[in-house]
Amino acid sequence: MKIGRWKIGTAIAAAMLLIAGSAAGSHGVSAAEESRIRIAFVGDIMLDKSVGNQIGLHGVDYPFQKTVDFLKQADLTIGNLETSVSTRGQAAKKEYTYRSKPQTLQGLVNAGFDVVNLANNHSLDYGMDALFDTMDHLKKVQLGYVGAGKNEEEAFAPDIRTINGKRVAVIGLSHVLPNRQWFAGKNKPGLAHAYSYEPMLTYVKKAVAQSDITIAVMHWNLEYKDNPEPYAREMARKLIDSGVDAVVGSHSHSVMGMELYKGVPIYYSVGNFVFTTSYNPKGREAMMVELTFGEKETTSKVIPVKIVNGQPVPMDAANRKRMIGKLNQLSYQMKFDEEGNAVKTVASPTK
Repeated sequence: MKIGRWKIGTAIAAAMLLIAGSAAGSHGVSAAEESRIRIAFVGDIMLDKSVGNQIGLHGVDYPFQKTVDFLKQADLTIGNLETSVSTRGQAAKKEYTYRSKPQTLQGLVNAGFDVVNLANNHSLDYGMDALFDTMDHLKKVQLGYVGAGKNEEEAFAPDIRTINGKRVAVIGLSHVLPNRQWFAGKNKPGLAHAYSYEPMLTYVKKAVAQSDITIAVMHWNLEYKDNPEPYAREMARKLIDSGVDAVVGSHSHSVMGMELYKGVPIYYSVGNFVFTTSYNPKGREAMMVELTFGEKETTSKVIPVKIVNGQPVPMDAANRKRMIGKLNQLSYQMKFDEEGNAVKTVASPTK
């Protein structure tokens, strides 16, 4: 049985929700502060091509040198691993294919990552053997993963761990896959797909029943667009109605806005994170997100970054202000203050 809902009810949200960063009081850390759970999210991580070349020159820690302090301070750090990790396989017949060296995963471990999503349009770039290798290499370095498996049940299975006495579940889902051959099936390996509500919602509800906090990591929407597709907004609501406590997306290679639904945050796209240099300037700007789950409220903050030579770097003051202004234009019922704290502006929709 689920121990208890870990989100704010709509009525409470309308009256109480102020999404903002918090600091310890002058008399030390209270019990409530000690029980808070801080979860960090970043977008697409690709360790091949020019990024792989930079790692070869500067070492596995290079991609995360400017962001490691943020990544390590969280109780749980999550990203989307946008590559197979293997030395085997043949490249699929598609425009972009990525295969990273197994040793590059140590950089993720050193940077403080805990869970990566494999439900995306590159995990099978080099076939099933390379996907199995990816999962094996992640296990060897003790990095959790979601969104892929030897069958449907494994692919949709959550990563669940206990943090500050609460069970936190992460699930990975993709609405961007090249074809149905990538879908995991009852007796078929592959990825957890979000092209239909079933079997997805059945597995989501199962994860919710096993946890206090459930996070859905989504791979969806169109590349280089500013706004989510209508299906994504509907799907986010379905996930939240099924008990999910936060929805965080990527794939678009662009930053999209935030929305609050029934007191639950939805980040439609946090953009790239560690990635090759994009011809489109949208692909060179992104954000890191911190969600803090407290006893009575969920707080949220963004840290805008720019991607330089495959390495995310926190933006300077002027560009930070520009990015926060952009987020304010793109978000729904939400605004971000100058520090990146999200503040609710109107009552969140219930439909």
